[in-house]
Amino acid sequence: MATMKTQVTWKTIVLPLIGIAAFIAYLQIFQVSIPEIIATIRQADPLIYSLAALLVFVDVFFHSLAWHQLINFLSVKLSVLKSCLYVWYGIYVDIIIPAESLSGEISRIYLVTRMHGNNVAGKVAASLVAQRLIGMGIGTASLLIGMGMLMAEVQVNGLIFNLTLFLVFATLFFAFLLLFLCIKKSWTLKIIDWVIRFIEYISRGKWKLAKIKEEAVKLADMFHVSIRAFGHTPKVVIVSIILTALSWMAYLGISYLCFLALNFKVSWSIIIMTQAVVSAVKSIPLGV
Repeated sequence: MATMKTQVTWKTIVLPLIGIAAFIAYLQIFQVSIPEIIATIRQADPLIYSLAALLVFVDVFFHSLAWHQLINFLSVKLSVLKSCLYVWYGIYVDIIIPAESLSGEISRIYLVTRMHGNNVAGKVAASLVAQRLIGMGIGTASLLIGMGMLMAEVQVNGLIFNLTLFLVFATLFFAFLLLFLCIKKSWTLKIIDWVIRFIEYISRGKWKLAKIKEEAVKLADMFHVSIRAFGHTPKVVIVSIILTALSWMAYLGISYLCFLALNFKVSWSIIIMTQAVVSAVKSIPLGV
């Protein structure tokens, strides 16, 4: 079997540089002092902080396993190691391109199709959409649980309560919209047709996209077949839900241990609420 050779190209050098530049730009925009960050980290308990760092890998590992469960069920053979590497790459792209609803997933589709060919793009997209729906469900449940815990501890400000309700309804709206598009193949094909027509219109007919439309329709067909396969085999989805829940618990543990390492005692209700809010904003299209 042929092995893929790692080649060092201009992208290998440019992409990390872009990531570093983007990180520095974020620090400048929000006026974050790097010396203050370093001084604060030095005050942290090294053992607890190391445990938090370890949980980062646990979080990504379970997240990768959840995706691995879905994509391998669709007969797209991907090792656990490569699943982890592709998820890490997606996280890196998310940092560079602040559109976390899409950028990480697109990078994973690119990496898998580069290895297996464009004929599996629909299957990869289906696995990522299924994982996103699972994540949105767990995030919404966490919002409600966190709000319930917070209301049991203190009197919640009306603004916070209303913001939580807005995020819950917004997440559910986009989740049901995404689920509807997964079920209704005709709607997906209409959207493809509208997008192609719009591009041809703004190009004044200079761009002939018949071939692209044909490929998009094939991708949509494969996508919907894959989604139906998940519906017929709920056991696969349940296992992925459990793995995603374990990833989410590790994600919450990271924040808790980071505060604990700095000797800040923060209640679990606040940890769950803040992390669920961040997750909800990321899950909504164009959320940053």
